[in-house]
Amino acid sequence: MGKPAAIDEARLDRQLRIAGWDQDAVGRARICVVGDDDRLASIYVLSAAALGINQVVAIAPVLDKVLTGAARRLNPRLELAHIKGYYTYPLADDLLGRCDLIVDLSRFALAGKLLLNQGFSRNMPVIRGFLFEKGSQRGLRIFCYRRGREWEDIRRILPPYNLPAAHFDDGVLDIIAAGLVLEDTKNILMQRPVSPEVVQYVRKTVPAPGAMPKILVVGAGALGNFVGLGLAFSGFTRVTFMDPDTVETTNLNRQVLLYDAVGQSKAETLSRRLKRFYRMETDAAVRRFDAASDISDYQVVFDCVDNFESRIALSETCRAGQKVLISGGTGVETGQVIVYDPHAKGPTPAELLGLYDVVAARKITGSSGSRASCSYQPDPSVIMTNQVVAGFMVDACRRLLDGHAPQNIFYGAAGAEKW
Repeated sequence: MGKPAAIDEARLDRQLRIAGWDQDAVGRARICVVGDDDRLASIYVLSAAALGINQVVAIAPVLDKVLTGAARRLNPRLELAHIKGYYTYPLADDLLGRCDLIVDLSRFALAGKLLLNQGFSRNMPVIRGFLFEKGSQRGLRIFCYRRGREWEDIRRILPPYNLPAAHFDDGVLDIIAAGLVLEDTKNILMQRPVSPEVVQYVRKTVPAPGAMPKILVVGAGALGNFVGLGLAFSGFTRVTFMDPDTVETTNLNRQVLLYDAVGQSKAETLSRRLKRFYRMETDAAVRRFDAASDISDYQVVFDCVDNFESRIALSETCRAGQKVLISGGTGVETGQVIVYDPHAKGPTPAELLGLYDVVAARKITGSSGSRASCSYQPDPSVIMTNQVVAGFMVDACRRLLDGHAPQNIFYGAAGAEKW
C-alpha cells in the first residue's frame, strides 16, 4: 500500500497544497453519473479521475474510449462501472442508493425528473448539467439540487423533450460544463457552499470552421491540454504546441493527456496524442517563447503560459505581427480570458492586466523573473479552473473567427456570478 499511496500523493500534490482541501472526502466518494450519447459524461469522468475521485458508476448509452482510457491511466485507482443505456426507468435504484452524489448530464426530461425524485426521496444531492439550444443560440446550464432547496422554475433545468432524441453536441461547451459540474461536485463532497442559482452561459451558435487557420498554442500544460482537446472537438487541425518542459508527476492532477509520460516532452506528447486520437496535423516546438520567436506562419496564437515575462513577449510579438491572441490565466478559484484582436486596436493582455508594472516591481524587490518547472514552483493548482478557462479560450477563438467580438471573461468559481 505504501507505493500507490506515495504515487497518489505526488500526483495530487498541487491540489493538496490548497488551504482546507479534503482529499479523503474526494477519494472515498462514490459518484453516479447519468449521461447521453455525447461527450459530456466522458469528459466529466476524465476530469473526476484526475481530481482523485476513485469510484464512478456511469449510466449512459456510450462513453468515449479515448477519454475514459485516459482517465484510467491518470488514476489507476479508478473503479469505473459503465451501465450501457439510457436512464428511463428507475431500475438502477439500488446502485443510486449506494452513491453519495448524482451527477445528471442527460439531455431528456424523463431522466431529469426521475433523478430529481431520487434526490428528494433519498436526501441525496443532484448536480444537473446540460447543453441547450434556443433559436440561434446555444449554451449550458448548471444547477445543484438538495432537499429543502426546492426550486420554483424547474423548467429551466429540464430539456424540452421528454425521451431520448437527436440533439447537438459541442465539445467545447462540454469541457466548460464538465468543469463547472466538477467544481460543485468538489464543493458538495467537502461540504462547501454550491452555486446558489442556475449557472448559465449562452451565445450565438458557432458554425464549424470554414477556412482552417494555422494555430500556435504556447504552453502544453493544463490550459494547453484542454485547449488542444477543444480545438480537436471543434474541427481545427493545424496546430503547433510550444513548450520547453518535460512532464512531472505533479502535473497529472490536471494535464489530462500527459499520462504515462513523466520525463518526456510536454509539447511532443500532447502533439503526438492529439494526432493519434483525433487525426490533427499537429507539430511540437520544444522551446520557450521569447521576443525572437517567429509567429509569421500562424493566424491565431493561444497564450497558455504560466509566467508574466512570456505573456509580455506574446503580447508584444502578436501586436507587432498583427496576430489574434487568446490569453488565459488561472488561479485555484479564479481565471481570465483576454482576447486581442489586432483589427479592434484594443489593449494587449499584458497591457490590460498591468503585467509591465508587476514585472518592474519584481525587479525592484529583487524577485527572480526566470522560469522554473512546476516542481520548483509548487503553487496550488487544480483541474476545474484550468478546464473552464481553456474552454472559454477556444470558444472565444471560434466566435472571433466567425466574425463576432467575444468579451473578455473573468471567472470566479466561488462567486454567485461566475463571470
